[in-house]
Amino acid sequence: MQGAGLTARELYCRRGDRSLFGGLDLALKPGEALHLVGPNGIGKSSLIEILAGLRRPSDFLSASGAKLVRGSVEWSGSLGLLDGRLALDETVTLERALAFWAALDGSEASAADHARDLGIEPLMDVPVRYLSTGQRKRAGIARLLGQNADHWLLDEPLNGLDTDIIGTVERLIAARRDAGGVVVVATHQPIAMPGAVTLDLRDHPW
Repeated sequence: MQGAGLTARELYCRRGDRSLFGGLDLALKPGEALHLVGPNGIGKSSLIEILAGLRRPSDFLSASGAKLVRGSVEWSGSLGLLDGRLALDETVTLERALAFWAALDGSEASAADHARDLGIEPLMDVPVRYLSTGQRKRAGIARLLGQNADHWLLDEPLNGLDTDIIGTVERLIAARRDAGGVVVVATHQPIAMPGAVTLDLRDHPW
């Protein structure tokens, strides 16, 4: 991977008639991590969606006030997203759901390998719709691993996970950073990411 990893300029976000944050610039080099913090409703998930390209930055007035302009987001490399939406077919078994994406992604490791690492191998015959919150989160992480994306965006990745699996997720994040990936994490829970930059969106009001 070359370049800055992530460069974002002049990000503003409005949801409905409510202004969440504004004037936000980000520059993360390969191997760096960003920890988003702040109370519910401050805009952490909205920022993740903007960085993922799922939501456009909001327009704002130029410095001269003459016209509306919009910020920009640039990534150097491919991007993987883990959020509350589990991108797995709810009607099939976990094994079939993961295998479907593994075939599309061309994952070198099998779905079973990722499932074993995350402690969900015994659930491979269970339909996805029957998985608990923590099991679904682990399945989402297995799907993320299969993508082989350079950089990760993680929105509340620790929800429903026990201490051992949280340690596994922290090690996976460290490995992704060691490989030159940028990792952006929004979570209310403590997470070990040595050297990560902490960003509180309350410090960037619009």
